[in-house]
Amino acid sequence: MQATPRPAPQSAAYPATDRTVPTRSAERAAYDKDLVHAILDEGYVCHLGFVRDGAPVVLPTLYGRVGEVLYVHGSTGSRPLRMAGQADPGLPVCLTVTHVDGLVLARSAFHHSINYRSVVVHGLAYDVTDPEEKRAALDALVDHVVPGRAADSRPANKKELAATAVIRLDLNEVSAKTRTGGVNDEPEDLALPHWAGVLPLRKGYGAPLPEADLVPGTPVPDYLAAR
Repeated sequence: MQATPRPAPQSAAYPATDRTVPTRSAERAAYDKDLVHAILDEGYVCHLGFVRDGAPVVLPTLYGRVGEVLYVHGSTGSRPLRMAGQADPGLPVCLTVTHVDGLVLARSAFHHSINYRSVVVHGLAYDVTDPEEKRAALDALVDHVVPGRAADSRPANKKELAATAVIRLDLNEVSAKTRTGGVNDEPEDLALPHWAGVLPLRKGYGAPLPEADLVPGTPVPDYLAAR
């Protein structure tokens, strides 16, 4: 099957490839770097897919972005992280991040949908062995969850660094895909007596819950109080 014609790449966009052009709803795909970065930076969990012993495996894990690089961390005993260190020239992976922004409720069951923003990254993952890059990657992972937290916590010691593995995935083959808007009902269904519309979903934060053994007088950091 011939792929959808690809737009010419621009300096602020990732080049479209056969793997990043969707075969369905291609009009929802985008390659703008600012959009991709915004979707990645808003998320907390990615799903990392790879092949193990001839079978596909998908694992949820934390990630962090530094420029055009994604870092994923885990235990040195983690299978994909061990494989990334052993594979030559690297471990082929597919990483995805998705936000659900709303539930689209149509008059017909067939046209129910969701409004979403997603990113798919294809590439080769590499084990990070340089100590300085590894420390910077771990700081980025902590700050990705709560900006400013890395400087407000004890850095990993040698034992903890030895027990932690980090893999690097460059943002080269990347696409975003989004759906926005309302219901796409059939004209003949518009008179049906069923409610139709969008139920928005919102991400929110509760009040910080301090540990009972905090040093007395420890204030709530500004970067948490402002959330």
